[in-house]
Amino acid sequence: MSPQRLAGLPAGRRGKYAVLLLWLALLVAAGPLALKLGEVQDNSTLGALPAGAESSRVVQRAEAAFPGSRHPLAIAVYVRDSGLTSADRARVEADRVAFARYADGGAVSPPVASADGRALLLSLPVSLDEERRAEAVDGLKDRLANGPPPGLRTALTGDAAAEHDVFDAFAGMDGALLLATALTVALLLLITYRSPVLWLIPLVAVAVANQLAGAVVYLLARHAGLAVDFQSQTILTVLVFGVGVDYALLLIARYREELRRHADRHAAMAAALRRSAGAVCASAATVAIGLLCLLAADLPATRGLGPVGAVGIAAALLAMTTLLPAVLVLCGRWLFWPFVPRYAPGADTRDQTADHGLWRRISGLVAGRPRAVWLGTAAALAALTLGIGNLGLGLPDDEAFTTEVGSVTGQRLIAAHYPGGSAAPAEILAAAGTADRVVAAARAVPGVAEVGAPERSADGRWVRVPAVLAAAPDSDAARDTVTRLRTAVHAVPDAHALVGGRTATVLDEERTVNRDNRVVIPLVLAVVLVILVLLLRSLVAPLLLMVSVVLSYAAAMGAAGLLLDALGHPHLFVGVPLQAFLFLVALGVDYTIFLMTRAREEVARIGHRPGVLRALTVTGGVITSAGVVLAATFGALLVLPLVPSVQMGVIVAVGILLDTLLVRSLLIPALTLDLGARTWWPGRLSRRSRRPVPPEPALVRT
Repeated sequence: MSPQRLAGLPAGRRGKYAVLLLWLALLVAAGPLALKLGEVQDNSTLGALPAGAESSRVVQRAEAAFPGSRHPLAIAVYVRDSGLTSADRARVEADRVAFARYADGGAVSPPVASADGRALLLSLPVSLDEERRAEAVDGLKDRLANGPPPGLRTALTGDAAAEHDVFDAFAGMDGALLLATALTVALLLLITYRSPVLWLIPLVAVAVANQLAGAVVYLLARHAGLAVDFQSQTILTVLVFGVGVDYALLLIARYREELRRHADRHAAMAAALRRSAGAVCASAATVAIGLLCLLAADLPATRGLGPVGAVGIAAALLAMTTLLPAVLVLCGRWLFWPFVPRYAPGADTRDQTADHGLWRRISGLVAGRPRAVWLGTAAALAALTLGIGNLGLGLPDDEAFTTEVGSVTGQRLIAAHYPGGSAAPAEILAAAGTADRVVAAARAVPGVAEVGAPERSADGRWVRVPAVLAAAPDSDAARDTVTRLRTAVHAVPDAHALVGGRTATVLDEERTVNRDNRVVIPLVLAVVLVILVLLLRSLVAPLLLMVSVVLSYAAAMGAAGLLLDALGHPHLFVGVPLQAFLFLVALGVDYTIFLMTRAREEVARIGHRPGVLRALTVTGGVITSAGVVLAATFGALLVLPLVPSVQMGVIVAVGILLDTLLVRSLLIPALTLDLGARTWWPGRLSRRSRRPVPPEPALVRT
């Protein structure tokens, strides 16, 4: 059904009741399913790599040759700054005996002493079962905290402890994020509408959309194999609330206009839907298809985010174009109290910009010297890009949380008393007959502190060799060492050697992300460009908009670089730049779509210059409100305790504000005026002479 035909349902005298009954039935069915979304959450993809990555091949080979090698390690750290005492060593031995009940297979490694005599390590594999692993880590932490000798510092680290800390940090965070998002949206809607009632309607509609999206994602995860993790579930909530409220603001603003033109509110809503549906649907298509472009990514966590986000966009679009209009029409004009729009005969012919004083002045500024405005705005955005120098790519494990957690404390204690890679050695798997040559090649690599004895597999075909790196596992030096180590062992004839481990995983992750950036970014830009060409029926305007989008993204990264550096989180998680690019391009272009579709409508009526200025004036307030709401919604990610979430929230919020306040308000209108009717080339508007409708004097200057 076309957007125009769709307008007849929620706006109809009987259709609105049918729509409300349908949504009531959907809510009854979707509510219980949405509550189960956490049951299908699988966070294993968050750290996973493509099957072809060398680190993944190491895991696959190790699973076959060394059963049980997948078991994550828990590492207990004991440190006394003045040197370990006999009482400390006795406590470590007692803990080793007690830890056996938590170790998979009951094996706990002998204590490993530091060279300075101030630290000891105990390591043990824990269960692959998530529930049993969590119970084991809880037991280990309780044992470590239970009355150690005075002055002995203890901590639990390793992959198992780090995973446990993540889940602990996010316990209850779904509710906190939902509450923070809802309160933020409610406050901004109250400020926007200055009505004690109206703000509730879009908030309720978007909450229903969130339930529908959660239910659909749950069903797809349960029955169609859709991958859902806590990152995608978090982004789903933010997207539905942010984008849904944006669509609500646009529709309500158009409905308010039409209420002054129509005595019948049903006719007013039908006209509002008819005139805004194209822009809203184009916006939703841009974001949803842009998200689906993530399916071309190799990194599983990035790829899984696409379909989940697209479902959220579809749910928001459906709710805002059916449920919201039906409720608005059902309630009537009184919802706008105390600023109720009254029917005014002849509203079509009166000055539409009279109620937009601030935006009349901004339009006048743009109209006065458009070239100076767009050059100045572009220069300001370009200057902001310099802040990118404050950012680095690659988030160390000990900087992944906004607060100190036990696994990070343990990493830092290990780093202070052992070679940097002791807690996460590289792992070499090679053919058993070449073990001596592989060990010799590894020992000759600069940056390798120690190479352990080879461990032969049960079938005698393979050996596993641990190699401790001198540098910290997440450092550039460690990654360089792994690159040299791979080169060295790959060169051993017939060894079929592979190098894995934490540092190797980080290295492969960076390479995968770089590949995804090269593939997905051009794909997203191409998709957005095609949608803009089809929507605006022009080539020049879409190309200008794409250039502005890229400049806006670079400026957002620069401005966010300044803020994140001040917050102490300048090292970006490797997946953040691509995901932020997608959100800023797809969501940022929304506002330009809203502006340019209205401009195209007005240009066809009154000509290019007055049409562009009128579009800027009448859409300025609502689009700015939508941008502030969406930015604040992403800003709600700052309540989460993980640094990647904070980074995503800051970058996207800053980018949306820049796009709303500078790009859409100044840069695009000024560029459009400077180019004139050529903006619409080769469409018919580029050849159409200006109609003899006098422009508003306040908007156009000679």
